[in-house]
Amino acid sequence: MKRLNFTVDDETATLLESLAAQLYGGNKSLAIRSAVESLAAHSGHSGWVISGFTPVELSRDTACHCCHTTFAVGQTLFKPVFERGVAQNALQELPVEPWLDCQRCALGHV
Repeated sequence: MKRLNFTVDDETATLLESLAAQLYGGNKSLAIRSAVESLAAHSGHSGWVISGFTPVELSRDTACHCCHTTFAVGQTLFKPVFERGVAQNALQELPVEPWLDCQRCALGHV
C-alpha cells in the first residue's frame, strides 16, 4: 500500500464520499481505484481491466482471489471477464492463475 498526498476541490471530495458510501461501504480507496480502472478502460491503456463478472457455482471449496476468504461447495463466486487494452504485449499480461472473487471483492472492481 502506498500513501498519496493530493488535494481535490470540495465538489470532488463530496462526490468521492457519496460514491464510497453508496458503492464501497465507505471505502474511499476502493472508489478511487474503481474510477482509475474505469478511466484506464476507456482511454486505450496497454493492459487488461475487468469489464464484468460471470457467476460460478462452486463444485469444491474455493478461496476468493482477493480477500482469501474460503467459500463452500454450492456457494457462488464471480469469475472476472477481462477486456483487452491496445498494447501488443497485452496477451502475455493476462492473469493465468485461477481467479474467482466473492461478491464484496467483485463489487470493489466494478
